[in-house]
Amino acid sequence: MTPLLVLLGAALCSLTMSTEIVPQADFNAQAARGKWYLIGFATNSRWFVNIKNRMKMGIATLEPTAEGDVDLSYSTLRADGSCWRKSHQVNKTDMPGKFRSVSERWGSTNDLIMVDVKYDDYALIYDVKTKLKVTKLVHLYGRRNEVSPEVKEKFRQLALDAGILAENIVFLPKNAECPPA
Repeated sequence: MTPLLVLLGAALCSLTMSTEIVPQADFNAQAARGKWYLIGFATNSRWFVNIKNRMKMGIATLEPTAEGDVDLSYSTLRADGSCWRKSHQVNKTDMPGKFRSVSERWGSTNDLIMVDVKYDDYALIYDVKTKLKVTKLVHLYGRRNEVSPEVKEKFRQLALDAGILAENIVFLPKNAECPPA
């Protein structure tokens, strides 16, 4: 009986692992343009587990290019009053709503999948970073610094579906914004 249970468990795991998270069918990068608050973040990555209690809300800005790529910039105000900023471009793929960036410096590839976007309210983004191993991240963005409990639950469920542990699903505390650069 035990070998049968092991076989069934392995089959169920393979089905779960093969479930692919796909982008929103009608994703529109132009409608996603502009300012978004990072409200929720989830990953099992060790770096996150070590700092998740110190993270605060930040601001992301999406700017589509004429070629269909997206320029992303992110900023968050640190406790000492300084700003941490990051900018990069993600390139469109053959699948609308899926973007890719490659970092030669870090030897990694990131696939950003726009899973569920309500352009005037929230965006759920699934991020798969591949280096030596695969790291999954889920982001919850809002046009305002709060979203409904229903949206928070969608985010939580997407993170759980991605295999992220419940204790690594975080809703970030509000934070003042960085001054313009």
